[in-house]
Amino acid sequence: MNDDSVYVGNAGVDAPLDRGWLLGHFKEVGDPRHSEAVEIKWGVHPPGDTRAAWVRGERRTALLVLISGRFRVELPGRSVLLSRQGDYVVWGHGVDHSWVAEEESVVLTVRWPSVPGYAITEPQEPAASQA
Repeated sequence: MNDDSVYVGNAGVDAPLDRGWLLGHFKEVGDPRHSEAVEIKWGVHPPGDTRAAWVRGERRTALLVLISGRFRVELPGRSVLLSRQGDYVVWGHGVDHSWVAEEESVVLTVRWPSVPGYAITEPQEPAASQA
């Protein structure tokens, strides 16, 4: 039986096909991974990998869970180090953020709702109040 409402995959194989994103508004309508309610990312980051620009004007809530490695999330006025498997951070609407992988890291990110407009188009420097 072929059921188009079921998708079986592997995060390590599927994630690189869409910048790490496994589920969200950016998947084709009709694909079981299409969702406007939530986004899920399997992020594999080499040591020193840094987000090219701060996310500003955040309209989503996010949960980032460390699977392996050492991963730092930069928030306005606060730096959060995730160093033990299972460490996580949650931030909400209006919280700008960036990140850096201090070691080779794997993180799982869940964001909601899934809304367009956050793809990086050009590098930015963090604002002085956020550095």
